[in-house]
Amino acid sequence: MLCDVCKCNDATVFLTQILDGKMQKVNLCEACSKEKGVQDPTGFALADLLLGIGAAEEIEKGAATTRCPVCGFTQADFKKTGRLGCSTCYTAFAEGLSSLLKAMHKGIEHVGKLPARAQRTLALNDRMKSLTEDLRKAVEAENYETAASLRDEIKQLQTELANPS
Repeated sequence: MLCDVCKCNDATVFLTQILDGKMQKVNLCEACSKEKGVQDPTGFALADLLLGIGAAEEIEKGAATTRCPVCGFTQADFKKTGRLGCSTCYTAFAEGLSSLLKAMHKGIEHVGKLPARAQRTLALNDRMKSLTEDLRKAVEAENYETAASLRDEIKQLQTELANPS
């Protein structure tokens, strides 16, 4: 198996990372693994390899000495460890991070998970807000038949919200 970096030598170092249930593998030869600092975990940027060689350099563009005002973390620290020092780092290094995070994850905003019941309640509340706004517009336009229909639908939703199943 050839090295994923130089594409010439046989791979002797095999790295595996699981992101979102998908396994990603990187195969390196002895020389490339030493060059990337794989023997020294503090100098190795797995994100750099998985996103393409030099991808983490996006972070260093135009601001080699930028420091987080809260924790003092630098972009070089992030490149070495693959982690940020604190939540303020996301703001301090936003320019270079957004493209890197988009490539690593589905997006740049954490969505999280919700229990099914909470998700249903949120959907019903969103629907309620939408219907209430439509009702307001129908009354303003003096479209009373539509307003009555919307009022009935709102009452039904209120019943569902009051009695979750």
